[in-house]
Amino acid sequence: MARTNTISSPLSLSDRMVAGLFAAALGAFMIFGAGFAHSNVLHDTAHDVRHANGFPCH
Repeated sequence: MARTNTISSPLSLSDRMVAGLFAAALGAFMIFGAGFAHSNVLHDTAHDVRHANGFPCH
């Protein structure tokens, strides 16, 4: 099997900052969204995700 060498250029500082800010905003949304949601909403969401991924839960 032939091995190919690829040259990858590092991301610029601004690209890394945008990616970091997006990840932080997404994480904050997930933490605070789960923190302020009612417990039955979280249970129903987890239940629906299990079904969507094909895992049995009953």
